[in-house]
Amino acid sequence: MKNLWDEKCAPSSQDPLALRVYTSNLLGQSDALVLHGGGNTSVKITEDNTPILYVKGSGWDLVSIQKEGFAPVKLDSLLELAKLESLSDSGMVAAQREAMIDKTAPNPSVEAILHALIPYMYVDHTHADSVVTISNSTHGQAHIKELFPDFLIIPYVMPGFVLAREIYLQTRGFDWSKCEGIILHHHGIFTFSNDAKESYEKMINAVNKAEDFLAKNAPLYTPIESVSREFDLDNLIHEVESLKNHTIETVCNQSPLALTYANNLELTCKGVLTPEHIIRTKRTPLVLAKNTDTKEALKNYVQNYIDYFKRHAKDEICLNPAPNYAVIEGFGVVSFGKNAKEAKIIDDIVTHTMEAILRAESLGGYMSIDEAQSFAMEYWELEQAKVKKQ
Repeated sequence: MKNLWDEKCAPSSQDPLALRVYTSNLLGQSDALVLHGGGNTSVKITEDNTPILYVKGSGWDLVSIQKEGFAPVKLDSLLELAKLESLSDSGMVAAQREAMIDKTAPNPSVEAILHALIPYMYVDHTHADSVVTISNSTHGQAHIKELFPDFLIIPYVMPGFVLAREIYLQTRGFDWSKCEGIILHHHGIFTFSNDAKESYEKMINAVNKAEDFLAKNAPLYTPIESVSREFDLDNLIHEVESLKNHTIETVCNQSPLALTYANNLELTCKGVLTPEHIIRTKRTPLVLAKNTDTKEALKNYVQNYIDYFKRHAKDEICLNPAPNYAVIEGFGVVSFGKNAKEAKIIDDIVTHTMEAILRAESLGGYMSIDEAQSFAMEYWELEQAKVKKQ
């Protein structure tokens, strides 16, 4: 992971929000750190004797975020929220919105309370592929503990208030001066400092440590270079469109990575790389082995999805049960979107997931969050609120 900091381009320390924008953009330039809205950053600034947390706002990507993309929230209000024993995420969003000093700014990140709890000026959070790949391996907990002895390591917890509350409980009386960062298993990594450059470089150094570990212990797969079968893609598109009740755009990935993955079908239904990806991809793809009837496979996929929903649902509204991508043995991986942009986003996420799964297999096996945790994320109340509104 290249350190992109450039003293000639970096803003003056007299403008901490500009520095926050600069290092956020640096983090966002690497897909191996964040993808399509992933990750979040913040800076704490005192204005008119009031401590304010400027945290990434909803709808912004780190690669392009500017000052107006940060939501200014009263720090003390966020710290009070962390003391609550329980709070729904929709209630948290409303409370964070109420604590903003500029109501025209975007909604604060759902991790705003967590950022507030970390007693440093700059906080960086990414979903670094290398860190999560190790975490998502069979012996991930042991590997992470050995690699990052000076980090606070948290078992997987649902993002949002539940995660913030867990950090609050674990850090009461905590000596932050001895903590180099936080790793959230199956999720991502935090680094922090009172200096923007140092916080950014801590992130790059930690990711490089994880990348070096993978290079030594999880060598790259032997790639398959060419398609080995014919496949009626038009028929698949037609069948998926009939299930989704709208036209779709596709990305057909026949890279060596995709072909290698598609020739290891036993690896294809092992879950997402990071929790938020499930909202884009669902937990599993449609898998089409050679000599599989497409229509029958889709029928089974839909029924399996409905069964999955029934196993975990309380009062949620079931999402469309059609797949969001397909792994086709000997042919490649095809992503389905309501438009070209969405199809490309899904393909990007799946590409990073395929790489992680193949690498983690060299560490003893890949292990994502479990089915119940996946359902909780896919049917997160914040996402369900959007569905119900629609």
